[in-house]
Amino acid sequence: MARILVIGGGIAGAATAMAVRKAGFDVVVHEAHPDSAEDLGAFLTLASNGMRALAQLDASAAVTALGFPLTSMRVFDGTGEQLAQAPLGEAADPLLRYRCLRRGDLNSALQAEAGRRGIEIRHGARLVSVESGPAGVTAHFADGGTATADLLIGADGLGSRVRRTIAAEAQPVYAGQRVFYGYTRTAPVSAPEEEARITMIRGSATAFGYAVSPEGETYWFARVSADPLSADAIAHGTPETWRDLLVPLLRKDTTAAADIVEATTGTLLVTNATEIPVGTPWRSGRTLILGDAAHAASPATGQGASMALEDAVILAKSLRDAPDMDSALSHYEALRRPRVEYNITVSGNISRGVPTPPSTAPAAARPGEDELVRHLAWEADIWTAA
Repeated sequence: MARILVIGGGIAGAATAMAVRKAGFDVVVHEAHPDSAEDLGAFLTLASNGMRALAQLDASAAVTALGFPLTSMRVFDGTGEQLAQAPLGEAADPLLRYRCLRRGDLNSALQAEAGRRGIEIRHGARLVSVESGPAGVTAHFADGGTATADLLIGADGLGSRVRRTIAAEAQPVYAGQRVFYGYTRTAPVSAPEEEARITMIRGSATAFGYAVSPEGETYWFARVSADPLSADAIAHGTPETWRDLLVPLLRKDTTAAADIVEATTGTLLVTNATEIPVGTPWRSGRTLILGDAAHAASPATGQGASMALEDAVILAKSLRDAPDMDSALSHYEALRRPRVEYNITVSGNISRGVPTPPSTAPAAARPGEDELVRHLAWEADIWTAA
């Protein structure tokens, strides 16, 4: 049984650990954070493809206990005119419905589920360096400890230390927008009227979206095109600072967005939309990166977490079905790179207000949904099916 180290215990890391364990490998997770990081405050949506990946890991129940489903989307312009309304994803299947939930809650739930399956998660293990050899790979940690395995998987996010050992020059770049997240229980919207729906507003100065939980809490985000905020500004900004910045921009339009933000007196967060440049190396010897460490995209398409869950399943199946590790890792990359890099391109172009030309990623070069379903199906051999 091959031994695998996963660096990072977030969404990508916990899911990858469960996937490779299900595929029959011995795995240990090393997480730099001292606990399960429940306090990570932004929210996300898991799309139908992400929910399908979770189902292949027998982990749906751990996630459907959190947040709330989204079955439809409507789109307005800045004048309040409705432009579109449509079902969202695979809304007819309760197991595959989009789900809106807090990122920290998802982290905690996946870590807890991994723990229930007997997977060891070592908290407070901050990676310092990686040493590769012909017979194995060794991780060195800040506390002086080491761990050796047949394969090291870097699932350590946007600021990945593992990525630096593979491609030191590959740094996240700004994708053109500041992204704000907030929650309020006093927004001027009705929970029953908004049930299981996300509303998108194409405003004159912002892209805005919101969804209302069954308990009446409004989750909202705003994307604003502007220069990036400094780390110091983000660290020391207050909810009042961000609210005062956003509300005047939203008041340019005649929608509910400004009133929703004005009603937000508690949690209000901001970050810079960033992405990993396409073509970034993912692999060196017995070390591989996945999830945001390899292919973070701006949040415009809302696919980051779902793509990471896809990664977990397809990597585990590649390791299970390929004749050797080198072939497995090459096969995994060949399957994943066109799809995730297309997402980086599309999402970044949305953030920058640039159309995506059809030639950027021809349909034949990336999996369509039917092909993705075959890749994710746990019982299907991913090596011979290719």
